[in-house]
Amino acid sequence: MSADPLWAPWRMEYILNDVVQKPVIDKQWPDGVDPDCFLCRASLTDELREAHVIERTDRVITVLNRYPYNNGHLLIGPREHLARLDQIDDALQTEIMKTVRRMTGHLERLMNPDGFNVGLNLGRVAGAGLPGHLHWHVVPRWNGDTNFMPVISDTNVIPQSLDTLWKLLRDELAREETS
Repeated sequence: MSADPLWAPWRMEYILNDVVQKPVIDKQWPDGVDPDCFLCRASLTDELREAHVIERTDRVITVLNRYPYNNGHLLIGPREHLARLDQIDDALQTEIMKTVRRMTGHLERLMNPDGFNVGLNLGRVAGAGLPGHLHWHVVPRWNGDTNFMPVISDTNVIPQSLDTLWKLLRDELAREETS
């Protein structure tokens, strides 16, 4: 059985984009930042759109997942490079959970999902692709959002570009700030 290609040429610019990989930082890396960690680099770059940063506060960052499980997949975590739950204080834990709550609300308004998977993988053996930096996954789900592609070809089809989703969420956050 031969496979038919699924062309998604818009992804090549995203795959080759090195803004998050090699940000220009003129000064010493701050304490609590790992230059090899994409979340730490996204915490410092001025190129928010290119790095798919949805929001940054003093302590929490929200980014679009570069390899989403589903449309609207977000990563939310501390800006500081922390690997263990016992390293976060109560105030940071509260801020992260409030951000998860706010972002699910924004995704509900923008995308009308039927539910969400929200989770955290602790350690590589548990599935963490970035085991050194805590981050929560927020994945919108729709009834029937699984189709034949993952079953027969180990392929997920994501119908919306990350740039389009970035713009929608940033516009939604701007409306939140003015209300």
